[in-house]
Amino acid sequence: MLQHICLVAAGGAIGAAMRYLVGEWLGNDGFPYGTMTVNLLGSLVLGVVTVGIAQHVISENLAFVFATGFLGAFTTMSAYSVETIAMFDRGDSTLAFSYIGLTMMLCPILAFIGWKVGESIWL
Repeated sequence: MLQHICLVAAGGAIGAAMRYLVGEWLGNDGFPYGTMTVNLLGSLVLGVVTVGIAQHVISENLAFVFATGFLGAFTTMSAYSVETIAMFDRGDSTLAFSYIGLTMMLCPILAFIGWKVGESIWL
């Protein structure tokens, strides 16, 4: 367990730094190019990695470092995307569409609420 936590933490540190660097490199002129880029790229890569894990081409330790740690910190969408595809793949389309709808509606609403709470605390 502790080894897994250390592997995730190591990958996460690198992923977070890379996410920051991509955001700095692409800039932001009113559109979040960096966030979109890391989410698109991370979703693609995690899709490939997930198959590698399932086929035992990628070791459990590498999965902890790269899939959970690096990509978890690098993106905000990769795990969500792969989980959604897995539900469709299992034939759980109702569950998948529920997950999509709830995530797309509730996350911005909760971000708004958090934003307002933050304003009431710090402004």
